[in-house]
Amino acid sequence: MTRVKKGVNALKSRRNLLSKVKGYRHGRGTKERQANEAIFHAGTYSFAHRKDKKGDFRRLWNVRMSAILKENGVSYSKFIPMLKRANIALDRKILAELAENHPKTFIKILETVK
Repeated sequence: MTRVKKGVNALKSRRNLLSKVKGYRHGRGTKERQANEAIFHAGTYSFAHRKDKKGDFRRLWNVRMSAILKENGVSYSKFIPMLKRANIALDRKILAELAENHPKTFIKILETVK
């Protein structure tokens, strides 16, 4: 079998690896082995945090709605079932947007549900 020198390919993969960790601190931005480890962990965290982000936003929307609901004497936990009974199919994201930017419209929805 012929001998294969992998100088070009090794350099290319090393350059690719180090470009992904540009700006990382200490040895992780310059040393191949540490860079590889850093990329592995970064990928794990990014996957987990993409999942967490969905819950974080839902919590934020709930807080925004709850603030305007308290002013009008209704709790968030009472408001959501009222929406379901009234067959209003607006999701929390849209309701939070209305509560923040168009409070009059949100209050009209609240009066409709009561």
